[in-house]
Amino acid sequence: MKKWFSALLSALLICSLANGALAQSGETEAWTLLGDAYTYAFPLVIMDATKTAATNVEAPDLAGHAPINQLIHSQRLANAESKMVVTPNVDTIYTQAWLDISAEPMVYAMPEANRFFTVQVLDAWTNTPALLDQAGTYAFTLPDWEGTLPDSVTRVDVPTSMVWIIARIVLNGDGDLPAVREIQDGMKLLPLSAYESGAEYLPLKGEYRAQNDIVPVQAVLSMDMQTFFDTANRLIADNPPAQEDSEVVASFAKLNIGPGLQFDAEQLPGDRAAQWRELLTGLRAKLVAAGREYMLTLGSWKYFGAPIGDFGTAYAYRAMVALGGLGANTVDIAIYPKTGLDENGDALTGEKTYVLHFDSLPPTLEGGFWSITAYGSDDFLIANPLNRYCLNDRSDLMMNDDGSLDVTLSINEPQNTNNWLPVSKENFHLYMRVYLPDMAGLDHWQPPVITVQLPASA
Repeated sequence: MKKWFSALLSALLICSLANGALAQSGETEAWTLLGDAYTYAFPLVIMDATKTAATNVEAPDLAGHAPINQLIHSQRLANAESKMVVTPNVDTIYTQAWLDISAEPMVYAMPEANRFFTVQVLDAWTNTPALLDQAGTYAFTLPDWEGTLPDSVTRVDVPTSMVWIIARIVLNGDGDLPAVREIQDGMKLLPLSAYESGAEYLPLKGEYRAQNDIVPVQAVLSMDMQTFFDTANRLIADNPPAQEDSEVVASFAKLNIGPGLQFDAEQLPGDRAAQWRELLTGLRAKLVAAGREYMLTLGSWKYFGAPIGDFGTAYAYRAMVALGGLGANTVDIAIYPKTGLDENGDALTGEKTYVLHFDSLPPTLEGGFWSITAYGSDDFLIANPLNRYCLNDRSDLMMNDDGSLDVTLSINEPQNTNNWLPVSKENFHLYMRVYLPDMAGLDHWQPPVITVQLPASA
């Protein structure tokens, strides 16, 4: 991979020199190309910002932080104060780690578990080169690493030095926390050299910086043009693009965007401040429009299908998912149908009370599960008196006599709270998560419908 990347780097430098006079390009062409470069690099930059926030600590804490190459064990489910990642999952307890495998491989021990337990391995571009679902010992390595692993260790190649691993362990209520923590305690993460030595390993102390206390998505969207592309250029150099990206990456060299290049915002023609604002303002609409190509429908619910989590050259799709749901699984592990509309096509709002009706529950394969989670217009969980953010197949639900299910969606607490999912005072939307979905069963399943029951104040 190093030989290919070196060749690409040389080509980019030559291309940059040959096309250095941006004045030869029209203003529209230049800004269109810049928008494409922003879309291409956005997932990489937001991954780095998320890593920066998550590793901004001297030692692992209980708030979702740990230094680089150390495990971050969540001790509880996400709540309304959780702002690290948008649309946080409240079905599973996470263990995560941000890895740097540039110096040597990192070894991870995955213990046995009698429940849904997977480890998603993401590269710096938000692709999923591996998913672990069997107990064992694994070494995360760069593809060109030429060392030898112990026989008991399985090699997992990741194409970038920045790696994010996300372990998801299903939780069956608060009383189940001790069992989940036992699984977490069975995990180990250490450098290969420490693993091979057999000596006790003490992780290095991290560093806290006040300026790195950030909400990643807000931090990235607020970057000025120079800061964003300086960051992108640095990250691209450390985390090489896929070989299939070589043509598009070479085109960005006209703007001095790419590995080894120095971006200069002053080279852009026209009113740079106004054009940059316009680019950012139109970003979400542009990405949503691009994502429609991959959108599948379940009644009034829509979800994004393949190649989610393994995007290939679907750059706008990749950026859209990074903006709205960083770290999404591939569809064989989970699907995430979403709706923000009632059965009449009107937006869901806290000004009304709704009933979410299931004729039958979502079909899953053995070991799978489902949930319904409410989010505000900011894509974060909604604060409420019960601290209840979702209902799922482990909730104490009251089923109808015919096996159907009715869920109340409202800001006001109903008389019976078993089937109540609190929502926001303003607009809100729902995600239905189906883990290990029975895709054949989904073809014949009637998805839930949302009907208006009465005004929320009634």
